[in-house]
Amino acid sequence: MLMKEEVQEAQVLIIDDLRTNIFIIEKMLKSGGYKNIHAITDPREAVSAYLRVKPDIVLLDLMMPYMDGFEILEAFKKLDPKGFLSVIILTANDDMINRNRALSLGARDFLGKPFDQVEALNRIHNILETRILYNKLHNEKMTLEQKVDERTQELYESQVETATRLAKAGEFRDNETGYHDLRVGKYAEVMAKAYGINQKQADNLRYTVPLHDIGKIGIPDHILLKPGKLNEEEWEYMKSHTVIGAQILEGGKSEFVNQAEIIARTHHEKWNGTGYPQGLSGDSIPIEGRISAICDVFDALVSNRPYKNAWSIEKAVEHIEKQKGEHFDPDLVDVFLEKIDEIIRIFKEYT
Repeated sequence: MLMKEEVQEAQVLIIDDLRTNIFIIEKMLKSGGYKNIHAITDPREAVSAYLRVKPDIVLLDLMMPYMDGFEILEAFKKLDPKGFLSVIILTANDDMINRNRALSLGARDFLGKPFDQVEALNRIHNILETRILYNKLHNEKMTLEQKVDERTQELYESQVETATRLAKAGEFRDNETGYHDLRVGKYAEVMAKAYGINQKQADNLRYTVPLHDIGKIGIPDHILLKPGKLNEEEWEYMKSHTVIGAQILEGGKSEFVNQAEIIARTHHEKWNGTGYPQGLSGDSIPIEGRISAICDVFDALVSNRPYKNAWSIEKAVEHIEKQKGEHFDPDLVDVFLEKIDEIIRIFKEYT
């Protein structure tokens, strides 16, 4: 139960074209202890008064010139379509049609003219109690939602940090500077947004694509860092990094980790089905894997590796284009070419 003083501090707005009626209502409200009373006689000022006063309750006459009470109710409803519209209709007309219309537009109660002071104050008090309790519940709900949002953001940031550190751990197994993983994540984010993937998934790709090679921590140095071409046995062992990476990440309880697992497992699959480890083809390859494949190959081509010198950007782009429909998803190659200037900018900025 609310304290009486809390109800009496409510903001009250009276809208009636007759000053005599306003005088009577103000006197009645003051006798009930209400302190914050506002009144207008021109209904055309109703919306501006509502926005200015932010009333807890509106005492509204129905029959007025320029705008009637129904039009004002409709205007108030548009201002706050999901809020608790606490309006009491002031009327000398006991017509049921008008009452039902007012109720359908959000009115909460009626006061018949002439007013019975005790009844009027009780009705106003009851509506205000409901309004104030509604506001308190709404504020508590908003506070809880804010706390949930903050906690969700904290968890996401924790996942990003874990992913970043895990990617760094993988870097120590390779002679790359670490910028490869950062770049491919940024390429993937650019491509995902251009492809029309939702913002959250595109943001996730920025941090999960760098984990594509995490499985290389399970590959022996004499294979991983070999300065020449791998023999058949060594190559088969190297290919297992996709499965090792997926095993490291599998069983995650978050969308973030699950996406990273998919990328680790499928970033070497090919559109034509000749990739590994599963030989998936076409759309059976998850979109995350298809995006990662282009980003990884492009960056690998333009980077120095133990077994090769870096290609020129022009030659690497030409290779990606030639592999359209073979190694890579044709639609994603088009996206890659469309965003090539931004991808080159990222490469140069983080080289």
